[in-house]
Amino acid sequence: MTLLFDTQYLFVRALKKLIRNPILIFFSLFQPIIFLVLFTQLFSKFSQVPGLFPTGVTYLEFATAGILLQNAFSSALQSGTSIVEDLNSGFLQKMLVTQVSRPAILLGRLTTDAFRVTIQTLIILALAYVLGFRVATGIVGVLLIIFIIAFFGLAWSGISLALGLRTRSAETVFGIGGFLTFPLLFISTALVPVTAMPQWMVDVSSVNPISFSVNAVRDLALPGTYSLGAEVSALGFIAGLAIVTMGATLYLFRKVVA
Repeated sequence: MTLLFDTQYLFVRALKKLIRNPILIFFSLFQPIIFLVLFTQLFSKFSQVPGLFPTGVTYLEFATAGILLQNAFSSALQSGTSIVEDLNSGFLQKMLVTQVSRPAILLGRLTTDAFRVTIQTLIILALAYVLGFRVATGIVGVLLIIFIIAFFGLAWSGISLALGLRTRSAETVFGIGGFLTFPLLFISTALVPVTAMPQWMVDVSSVNPISFSVNAVRDLALPGTYSLGAEVSALGFIAGLAIVTMGATLYLFRKVVA
């Protein structure tokens, strides 16, 4: 009960901080919305190239899955900067001299991140719906999409938290996060199909965690493409990534609390 109560308390605290500083949500959503509104319009005629996209699929329908994952990336970076703020302000050290459950410190942060990604995903999906995007598998598909994206954001938050705990520098977290984000995003199936990539990008994309997640989301969204294998592969790959990233985070967190 102590773990659950402490996690709930820290979740509410982090949520209140987020509500009091909504500019963080704005900047997290700004780039994905620009991509959704402008990028999909700019490249809308790509879908007319014979053999490049599935028949009848618009670029908006194709790219929305990638934009949703991009948002999860951007939001996950805030985890590392938040833990740096708690370290540098002395708040984390104050918590460590109380009876608060140590795992709850991380769980409260991670559940807040997952909740934020979920809300942002709903906002992007609603905007995409206005622009003409539809999820072929209905409400069940929407729920699965939200789960996959939140799970992916949770796994990527582990990298951000590990960087924050290791460097204790918000600038370094953003710098390394940005360095990783854009190459991984563009060398994946997020914004272009594999048929449009050179061979070396196809090879990298085949082991890129973003590609696995995007393909699963797209599989749920596009008509006539659903197959359980894509979702199972994505969840398995994300789970493996989460084990690695959370393992690194727990290791570094134990060094901080020791």
